[in-house]
Amino acid sequence: MGGRIAVVTGGANGIGRAFARRLAADGVSVAVLDRAPAEAVLADIEEAGGKGIGVQVDLTDPAEIATAAEEVGARLGTPQVLVNNVGIYPFKPFEDVTFEEWRKVFEVNVDTLFRVTQAFLPGLTEGGWGRIVNVTSNSVSLVIPSATPYMSSKMAIIGFTRGLATELAEQGVTVNAIAPSFTRTPGTEAGPAEFFDIVPQLQAIKRLQQPEDLAGALSFLVSDDAGFITGQTFYVDGGLVRS
Repeated sequence: MGGRIAVVTGGANGIGRAFARRLAADGVSVAVLDRAPAEAVLADIEEAGGKGIGVQVDLTDPAEIATAAEEVGARLGTPQVLVNNVGIYPFKPFEDVTFEEWRKVFEVNVDTLFRVTQAFLPGLTEGGWGRIVNVTSNSVSLVIPSATPYMSSKMAIIGFTRGLATELAEQGVTVNAIAPSFTRTPGTEAGPAEFFDIVPQLQAIKRLQQPEDLAGALSFLVSDDAGFITGQTFYVDGGLVRS
């Protein structure tokens, strides 16, 4: 993977930070796109012997996304790898969800996916080799109480993954998704505390998933070894979903 360039959205913390660290260890230069400052993950990248930049950006703003794409190109070069990781995890009974709250979930989890992918797609296709990995959730195969907007948005990501994989295959770009279990991150810590105890007991591997548990799957999916895999969703969830 040495010499390649990756973009990781939501890479300042949590799963995205673990992804950025692993890509750097694999020899990939990493651009971290996040609303939050990226100093901590950039220190991780440097410690791993890699090269990285942080671009502070509101990923719900199309103009800021376009500017961020230009900055990545100017500072690092044309990315061949895109990791769509940004997302929010609201928990509320459906009857209490306002339309504005519903739209906010889709704006962050789905609209951002569309806009960021379109912004970086020309670079991904021009070289005849590219990798897109989208983060969905194992909740699409389960039932999570009070999370209908979230589960709906994550199912949309699977449809996006399958459709785009079909469209981009002839251009040498694979598109896959990773579906985690409930993972300890700054985002999930704002949710129901009981999930941290309940979910591991439902898994075959009975411990709480950590962001680092997902990094190996990402490393494989963006490698040359995964060149014949596209349109797939990989459940990396300790065996909570058994298929």
